Amino acid sequence: MADYFEIDFLGVETKKSGDAIALRYEKDGATYIHVVDGGYVDTGKSLRDHIVAHYGNPTFIHHVVATHNDGDHARGLVEILEHFDVGVLWMNRPWIYAAEIIDRFETYNDVDRLRSKLRSAYANLAALEEIAERKGIEIREAFQGAAIGAFRVMAPTRNRFLDLVVTSDKTPEGKTETSAFDGFLTTLVEKGKSAVAYIRAAWGAEAFPAEDTSNENEMSVVQYANLCGKKILLTADTGRDGLAEVIAYAPSAGLQLPGVDRFQVPHHGGRRNLTTELLNLMLGEPVDSKPQQGHFTAVISSAKEDEDHPRKVVMRAMIHRGANLHMTEGVSFRTAWNAPSREGWSPATPAAYPEEYEE
Repeated sequence: MADYFEIDFLGVETKKSGDAIALRYEKDGATYIHVVDGGYVDTGKSLRDHIVAHYGNPTFIHHVVATHNDGDHARGLVEILEHFDVGVLWMNRPWIYAAEIIDRFETYNDVDRLRSKLRSAYANLAALEEIAERKGIEIREAFQGAAIGAFRVMAPTRNRFLDLVVTSDKTPEGKTETSAFDGFLTTLVEKGKSAVAYIRAAWGAEAFPAEDTSNENEMSVVQYANLCGKKILLTADTGRDGLAEVIAYAPSAGLQLPGVDRFQVPHHGGRRNLTTELLNLMLGEPVDSKPQQGHFTAVISSAKEDEDHPRKVVMRAMIHRGANLHMTEGVSFRTAWNAPSREGWSPATPAAYPEEYEE
């Protein structure tokens, strides 16, 4: 069979959104299975069953990526690691750098104590590490430049990741220092949502808040691949700093921007992860009027019961730039190219354009 790919964004249905993504692709005659995050515990079981049912009942998964520690991404991967044989588990574990960063902490002078603190703070990743070590699964770092099968890690860089660990609220004893990535370094934790007022606006209007997303979201692993001539960008929960790194690194990865064919919208459509300027550089500037049909696919992993995601301003911003926009919202969404047909699956209708957005 000729080269193909299929990407499944599974619905993560709780009161909060999550990410669970399965990919299968054939390249140069070899077929690969690649999992990115697993949602919550129950989502992991659904993801396992989905792979068994639709990817030929495999026993082996080539690559599993835990993009960051958050439970809506990492907990479901326990089921994947336990059920399948896995080639490589890709994740960034803050505690293994304890000796390197201890001098940046006011109250820690013992590496083992700091390492223990970090393992406790990032417990979801620590649980995956324990399974991988028990089963003999290789664990590799997922920093900018790493090759995960056909995918390249675009962010985070190692240095920025360590800055985020030191300045995170999970490790509040860290000394504050100016980062080499000073213009983009995020140190604010995403504030709780309050009641939102809406503005009715004409086509093209969008405005994003000044506040950035959390350090933990900024730690997310961002991946890019060109499969079958289609540019695929998976962003997890990364924020503005991470997207800036993606844009800066794109020429080195062979990614010509603006323009992406498959785009995972960061953080379930959160508005603190994006700016108009970043979107223009990645996806292109807004078109003058609403197109009859979009020219790329954008996907938001959002739960039907999640009142905070996606934000309408993010939905508008995607459609402004020519996206056929899809949300999971209680269903699983598949995007594919030249892939085997799948009984019972039919094309989804893109989301409608919101006539208003958050004030």
